[in-house]
Amino acid sequence: MLSSVLPLLQTAATFTREYAAGWALFGAGLGAGVAIIGIGLGVGRIGGQAVEAMARQPEMAGRVQTSGLIFAALVEGAGLFAIVIAFMIQQKFTF
Repeated sequence: MLSSVLPLLQTAATFTREYAAGWALFGAGLGAGVAIIGIGLGVGRIGGQAVEAMARQPEMAGRVQTSGLIFAALVEGAGLFAIVIAFMIQQKFTF
């Protein structure tokens, strides 16, 4: 087992700028993807709960709709901020 790990450790010892940039770009892409998934889940849950609240109390539909729209905008704003940060990390590395 040690004989199969030793070449990997020797390769990792040759740490270069391209190696670090590759992992940074992978992390930026992964971060942007996770942010998109989080936005979708958050807005979907807000929308679903708002529709359920309006179905339970139709007289509060206007207030629920306004609150749901505000919360959805806040979730999208936070997600957009995460995506922008991920792309800024990506722009730091040029080859």
